[in-house]
Amino acid sequence: MKNKQTPPIPPLEELEAELQRIKYNKRYGRVLRSTINTLVVVAAIAILIAVLVFPVLRIHGSSMTPSLYDGNLVVCLKNSSFQVGDSIAFYYNNKILVKRVIARSGEWVDIDEDGYVYVNGTKLDEPYVEDHARGECDITLPYQVPEGRVFVMGDHRSVSVDSRSTSVGCVSDEQIVGRLLVRVWPLKEFGLIKH
Repeated sequence: MKNKQTPPIPPLEELEAELQRIKYNKRYGRVLRSTINTLVVVAAIAILIAVLVFPVLRIHGSSMTPSLYDGNLVVCLKNSSFQVGDSIAFYYNNKILVKRVIARSGEWVDIDEDGYVYVNGTKLDEPYVEDHARGECDITLPYQVPEGRVFVMGDHRSVSVDSRSTSVGCVSDEQIVGRLLVRVWPLKEFGLIKH
């Protein structure tokens, strides 16, 4: 029978260093798990806020130029109240469109041959419109906005398909996603969306 040799006992410094390494690894693992859990919770809250309160939308097309351009990212406020002149996002045929509120329920809208808009007989001051045009208009003017709906138009009047067309019509409260608040992209144009 051979004698088994017992391994040498490491010096105390090596034992303490190994113990510190094991403790550090355990602490590191706990901190890492805690950080990951926190990031997941924060991401979930951010997604909920973005979906339920402040949706972020990407602008497609040119119907809102010069106010908004294709590719702009905007933040809107859900279930907000809005006034004439505010830009809103709304659902239409499984898409989200962005247009400007021109008139509310019960108000009368008229558009002259040059494309100038009148609400209840008063010409609207529209500094955001560069090309006054009657555009695609197949409604009978003057037009009274039905109850629970708003009349919307794009800022690029010659190309925008909006409430002037019976294919879109006036927008009901249930269709509205929210009022546009802030342009966040491109960064050089970051700021509040004016009306």
